[in-house]
Amino acid sequence: MANTVHQAFSLSAARWAHNPFLCPLPETAAIYGIPAGELRYAEAAAHIDALRAAYAAAGYGHGHRVGLLLENRPAFFLHWFALNALGVSVVPINPDMRAAELEYLIGHSEIGLAVALPSRHADLIAAAELAGRPFRVMADDALPPPAPFPAPLADTAPHELTECALLYTSGTTGRPKGCILPNRYFLHAGRWYAGIGGLATLHEGNERMITPLPLVHMNAMAYSAMAMVMTGGCLIPLDRFHPRSWWASVREARATVVHYLGVMPAMLMKAEANPADRDHAVRFGFGAGVDRTLHAPFEARFGIPLLEAWAMTETGAGAVIIANREPRHIGSACFGTEGDDVAVRLLTDDGREAGVDEPSELLVRHAGDDPRYGFLAGYLKDPAATDDAWAGGWFHTGDIVRRDADGYLHFIDRKKNVIRRSGENIAAVEVEAVLQQHAAVKSVAVAAVPDAVRGDEVMALVVAETAPADRAAMTTLATELTTWTLSQLAYYKAPGYVAFVDALPLTTTNKLQRGELKALAPTLVDTPNCVNTGAMKKRQGAPS
Repeated sequence: MANTVHQAFSLSAARWAHNPFLCPLPETAAIYGIPAGELRYAEAAAHIDALRAAYAAAGYGHGHRVGLLLENRPAFFLHWFALNALGVSVVPINPDMRAAELEYLIGHSEIGLAVALPSRHADLIAAAELAGRPFRVMADDALPPPAPFPAPLADTAPHELTECALLYTSGTTGRPKGCILPNRYFLHAGRWYAGIGGLATLHEGNERMITPLPLVHMNAMAYSAMAMVMTGGCLIPLDRFHPRSWWASVREARATVVHYLGVMPAMLMKAEANPADRDHAVRFGFGAGVDRTLHAPFEARFGIPLLEAWAMTETGAGAVIIANREPRHIGSACFGTEGDDVAVRLLTDDGREAGVDEPSELLVRHAGDDPRYGFLAGYLKDPAATDDAWAGGWFHTGDIVRRDADGYLHFIDRKKNVIRRSGENIAAVEVEAVLQQHAAVKSVAVAAVPDAVRGDEVMALVVAETAPADRAAMTTLATELTTWTLSQLAYYKAPGYVAFVDALPLTTTNKLQRGELKALAPTLVDTPNCVNTGAMKKRQGAPS
């Protein structure tokens, strides 16, 4: 049995050598400027072996970390698996990250090299200089430069508990946390998916899974990729979700499985009904967050079940729950009930076990002798946060759910102060920290406001050093603040609304009253002192 991700891929490459492993579609290939078409397991294995030898010759080894800023290109997998063979952990870098985020990630993760798009080399080098880190950068088709420092664990072989990847959370009360994910995390995710059965049954050697989700997130990197590796299937990663061409891509890919976020069904349902809506080979969709009012209409129109699941970056498949069997209780935000390998507790704020249909916090752990099996190994450089998350021997998710009389779990809301926009978790404090640096801002608070398509949108409530004199001045300042945020953070974190207020709701100790803020923000949309800046929030560098 494989003990590393590279070993798992090698076993599959030997068994399914002539099966396709990856397949960039023409639309994605044109956007990326790469060849379209299938890359077979044996061909991928040859590329990976060559990369492995090159990295080893350059001095990379067990204990190093290497950043990957490659979007959803096939090169991401080739470099990941080659580095994994040597015990090198990869740090996926969101291509939407800007200066402040890159500086923090490079400094905190201590990566010594980034394999990145040439257009981002200068940004990475500048961020590394600010972070004071020894650092190299290379294109995906270049030879690796010499390692900037010796491999910390060069005298030991990589194994199941070796760090495989470092994925960063959004950070809800401060800086993003680095989740240390060992080989076991990814191996278990693939094995879990391959074996869950029911409506999510995967057929060995025959599946074609299409995903528009980014490889910097665990859904695509752990579930999608490892499920295909474990079953000899083909992964079709898109550059992103394109609503207008989605079904054409699904048909061209001959996809049998799709992965989705809740925003996707909402966008697809806006299109005119078409006789070709069921002209596809998809058996099921795997995802989370579908609008409960659209769940049943979507399935009726397009003819596929959307299987709602629950997991976190931290839990991986160690405590994943999915509604993959009937009854699925469609339209109630139901994500099924836990399997035999997952233990669940629902605790109220006062620490008692919740009753039937009582909203309460979800606590989870893996069943059996090792409650942390399949979970993250811990938060990098933050043992206190790791201990807090596992207080009492249970992982505290911060998600509010209810359990009905039949034992099914239904998602309610997030306890933490996170804005959920189009599947991205956005920490309000991170956006506030950037806006507060602007000279025109006296104080600022960030909150979510409802958005019919994206779930949430970001609103910045700003107390200006000098109050804008009129609507034109408000618009000018709102545009300036949004532009500033876009230069420092990923586009989706920038405010979609800027509301100018005289004061923020504060406690007697000058702390933000988040509850009042949450209630206030939606009332400010479309008022004279609120500027809609949503049109400025465009993916930087994306094709028009």
